[in-house]
Amino acid sequence: MNPLEFVVLTPKSNCGRCGHPTCLAFAVAVTKGGAAATGCPFVDPKSLPAEFVQEGNMEGLQAVDRGQEERDMALVAHLKSKVQGLDFSRLAVRLGAEWIPDCPDELRFSYLGRPVVLGRTHLQVDGRQLVDPRDQILIYNYVAFGGGDPPQGIWVGMESLPNSISKVRTLATYCEQRISTHFCGRPKVLEELCRQVGGDLGPSEQSADVGMIIPVLPFVPLYLLFWDEDPEDGFDARVKVLFDQEVMDFLDLESLVFAAERLADRLAELESSCPKMVFSPDLPESCR
Repeated sequence: MNPLEFVVLTPKSNCGRCGHPTCLAFAVAVTKGGAAATGCPFVDPKSLPAEFVQEGNMEGLQAVDRGQEERDMALVAHLKSKVQGLDFSRLAVRLGAEWIPDCPDELRFSYLGRPVVLGRTHLQVDGRQLVDPRDQILIYNYVAFGGGDPPQGIWVGMESLPNSISKVRTLATYCEQRISTHFCGRPKVLEELCRQVGGDLGPSEQSADVGMIIPVLPFVPLYLLFWDEDPEDGFDARVKVLFDQEVMDFLDLESLVFAAERLADRLAELESSCPKMVFSPDLPESCR
């Protein structure tokens, strides 16, 4: 049984009670890594094929995790090597970064509102060494791409980018649906959190309840459009993420989807740090 066949047995709600971010990730862990199929409380044991009735093999799951981590770290090492020979002084302007003559082997810029210092052998965010290899891949990839002209503010959906058909649904699952569900009925909270990561209002002609342009990286802005629910007319909350028309000068499709996913993560993170926030001028700096 492959992951797509197994995921049919799950509720497909991505509730996370199995310990995985999505039902599909759980299906991969079961069918490829030997995790226990009973890890999902909603899977009916009677519906399971015989090979999944016994307890899973955690060593197999750990092997899958180790294999992915090894691949990620290998990619980080490859991207670091590509950065080694770049001329940071010339590259800075093409990335919207800062280059300081006193620190010629470093670039400084922002990642979702947090300061980044990228050197030829080190990468720090908020003054700390960056641990997650996926974030490292995104940031090193941004630099390795070599940059281009600043964004022109011509916005397109993921579906308008080349060879993006398979990524449209991934973007919806890991970013758009998460944000629309999380901030349903709370457009002002969403707008304020977007400002905390450097977001600014988008063009006034948009009809969305919230329209914020957020620089995930200096020249990789995402235009987040949020329409709140309208129970009277039967409309659920909805989010659409747009990209600058020339965004692929800066990142590949996989990295763009991950950038959007990280935006959703960051907004939830910020709200959880001030769970009872009511936005007003009297708020402390950390919650404004």
